[in-house]
Amino acid sequence: METVGFALFAAVTLTSAAGVVLLRDRWHSALMLGVSLLSVAAHYVMLAAEFLAVIQVLVYVGGVLVLISFAVMLTQAGERRPGEPTDDAEVAAR
Repeated sequence: METVGFALFAAVTLTSAAGVVLLRDRWHSALMLGVSLLSVAAHYVMLAAEFLAVIQVLVYVGGVLVLISFAVMLTQAGERRPGEPTDDAEVAAR
């Protein structure tokens, strides 16, 4: 049963890690990073290293992923769509 659980979490870890690199949308990539980090914490639990699993969740998932999420939200706020006016003069001209 341990082997099946390990194989399941290994597949989730590898798939989500590939999703971090291959997805074009930054928000979905950050979510895949969260899934990958959580599955690594599950690996720690399977190895009876509960302290490392808790630290993994608190520091990486709780801290780093929140920081990345804020960065993604702040960088997407400045993006404009093609054909969208760039300044107030163009908005007034329309």
